Amino acid sequence: MNPKLIPLVLIMSLATIQPSAAAEVDKAKLKQEAVSIVKKFGGTLKPALKKAIKTGGPAHAVSVCSETAPEIAQKLRSDTGWYVKRVSLKPRNSSSAIPDSWEQKVLQQFDQRQAKGESAEKMAYAEVVDGKFRFMKAQGVEPVCLTCHAATIAPDTEAALKDKYPDDKARGYTLGQIRGAFSLAKDL
Repeated sequence: MNPKLIPLVLIMSLATIQPSAAAEVDKAKLKQEAVSIVKKFGGTLKPALKKAIKTGGPAHAVSVCSETAPEIAQKLRSDTGWYVKRVSLKPRNSSSAIPDSWEQKVLQQFDQRQAKGESAEKMAYAEVVDGKFRFMKAQGVEPVCLTCHAATIAPDTEAALKDKYPDDKARGYTLGQIRGAFSLAKDL
């Protein structure tokens, strides 16, 4: 090999390795950002739901969830540049909670992982798809969720759900079960 070409080959090799390593660092950073956004979403919505239940009962919480959750998602999107939503295989909100094909695949994987004993609490998945960093975090059923997502629901809550969500499928859940997921995407 020509000795003058060795430095060029070495530089080309390093250039090939470095972007890959940088991409991994970026993925880790993006995942960390996504986790932070999910925590902000849940950390804002859950207290609002609990307060609504305490002050106006579960039927009032339905209104808070139907109005406040989309507002939280929109604010997070404005603040962070991430697309943020909640999705489910059994959606309550037919206008925004229907998963796309990638989200549906991940939700099915979450269900399979849970069937093998994994807890929803730490379950997440991230992947680069079509020039976007996609991230999903499983949303497990907590006690507060059962007020509106269990098999049996109080009549006034039932009426509020029918009013706000006429196509509601988000019923019959038990404690700890995966109800859906937070889904985030960011253009790369």
